Amino acid sequence: MTQPKDPAELLEALFSAPQQLFAQFVPNAAAVPTGDLEQWSKVAQRLQTMWLAFQAEQIERASAKLPGTWADPGQFGAIMQGWLKALPLANPDTQKRLWDESVTLWEGVLGQYGIGPKANKAGEEGAALPRKDRRFADPKWREQPFYALIHQTYLMLAEQVLAMADAAPTGDPAKHEQLKFAARTLVEALSPANFPMLNPLVMEKAAETNGESLVKGFEHLLGDLKRGQLTHVDPQAFKLGENIAATPGKVVHETPLYQLLQYSPTTEALLEVPLVIFPPWINRFYILDLSPQKSFIRWAVEQGVTVFVVSWKSADESMKDLVWDDYIAAQIEAIDTVRARLAVKSVHTIGYCVAGTTLAATLALLARRGQADKVKSATFFTAQVDFSQPGELKVFIDDQQLAALEKISAETGYLDGRYMSAAFNLLRGNDLVWNYVVNNYLLGGDYPAFDLLHWNGDVTNLPAKWHMSYLKDLYRDNRLVVPDSLSAGGTPIDLTRIETPAYIQAGREDHIAPAASVWHLMHHLRGPRQFVLAGSGHIAGVVNPPSAKKYQYWTNAEQVDSFADFVAGASETPGSWWPHWIEWLRTQNSAETPAKGKRVPGGKGDSVLEDAPGSYVKSR
Repeated sequence: MTQPKDPAELLEALFSAPQQLFAQFVPNAAAVPTGDLEQWSKVAQRLQTMWLAFQAEQIERASAKLPGTWADPGQFGAIMQGWLKALPLANPDTQKRLWDESVTLWEGVLGQYGIGPKANKAGEEGAALPRKDRRFADPKWREQPFYALIHQTYLMLAEQVLAMADAAPTGDPAKHEQLKFAARTLVEALSPANFPMLNPLVMEKAAETNGESLVKGFEHLLGDLKRGQLTHVDPQAFKLGENIAATPGKVVHETPLYQLLQYSPTTEALLEVPLVIFPPWINRFYILDLSPQKSFIRWAVEQGVTVFVVSWKSADESMKDLVWDDYIAAQIEAIDTVRARLAVKSVHTIGYCVAGTTLAATLALLARRGQADKVKSATFFTAQVDFSQPGELKVFIDDQQLAALEKISAETGYLDGRYMSAAFNLLRGNDLVWNYVVNNYLLGGDYPAFDLLHWNGDVTNLPAKWHMSYLKDLYRDNRLVVPDSLSAGGTPIDLTRIETPAYIQAGREDHIAPAASVWHLMHHLRGPRQFVLAGSGHIAGVVNPPSAKKYQYWTNAEQVDSFADFVAGASETPGSWWPHWIEWLRTQNSAETPAKGKRVPGGKGDSVLEDAPGSYVKSR
């Protein structure tokens, strides 16, 4: 066997070997579907015409320097290739072992179909195969020995490669995680489900439609290449302000960085202390205002809370000089704006994900300035301040990748949100990338209507200077937990000065902000603290309305020192944690006030800018 040039070449050789070795048993298994030759000729011509038109359009865009497909991600591919060199795939002993184990597997699988030296004379249809995976759950993957052989070989090799990555002696925990991520990404990409000729469902659909499914899928592919982004849902299914981000309200304040939205009350009495929500600036705010049934904002309004939310502006060239100080100053300004608007001493706050990180910095700054009483309470949704265990995103943060990101954003001064979206999607490649490659491109399937995935694809650009300092100072160097290591607006930041009551929510299955990492916030705050562990992950663990009756949450009444101790003594409650949160909020201040005056945005004598959800959320 010729030594491969790289790991991907070896895997491709092994994946393709069953087709070459055993084609005599099922000679037509991978053939192009037969049918009307004239129709298939027309399909081929249409595909070629579409491709040539796409190429011409891209050449025109390049020559005119028009915005189009995003920058070539090849440099990141090169970085991943470098990580994969730590796998011992080029070792002759490893290659021989993989080959021998593959041949043994092939003989066993074919034997289930009455083929070869280990043939089961009964020859089972839909044979009992050694490995299972939901990508190959359809019976068609087992009806013919060719497809059974292909996907079983893939699963065996995927196991081997991932095990090699897990056992590789890199000597550096960060590099070890990068290697495991690269290996997982590689084997996910090489799944036979992702290749038309190796996927029986794709071949059957093409035959049934006389190739029209391939044309439709190719249209989807070219559309995404033009957008520079994978489409998950029907682009026409959701419209802001109508069936998504539709909770009634007004834009009551605007700066070049954000709009401040206030929502219309639905109860006669309101909690006296209003709530200001800071969503992550890397996403659109309406993750908390999806369809009415899932909207946290709508639900909070129905509980008698006066709700404000910050809608961050997607970065453009005018925002190239924005830094950490600007976002913290914006949070303080929003707090002061609400206090002045409603003539209240303090506000409740929520910080989601990275906005929770800056909310902690904001609280520390206010405490240092003697202004801590501006914030009555702080709630943190899946937010990290200690990045010693930062989660899977750490694989994208080393000097080589940071340099690549700086190069990408150098010309415009902002990072195109599609890069961040691609990174998050790759962390769940099978669910958020390859599943849609198969459905959208290979099967030519219709796009679903799913509000959460619509939001996931509604990307936000990030100011490059601020984004880079965030990655370097927090993710890489973990400076936020070092007292006075960072500052904002000339004020040093020390989290241990924060005495504001805090509600800290984490997701049990969160891969972006792992629950054990979120727990570290408990060690840095000095005020009363309530930790709640929610079922599910970074999004579904937060967006879990009581009406859905899904998941569960855990609390622990004892004071414990570690996350492990919290879990060991925690009590489980079925359903959403939202009712638990609102009861906690009421214990901070139960005083109420009538729903009148400026508590009703846009009412008599109240000048407002526009209806919610505002214009910033619609900017691209």
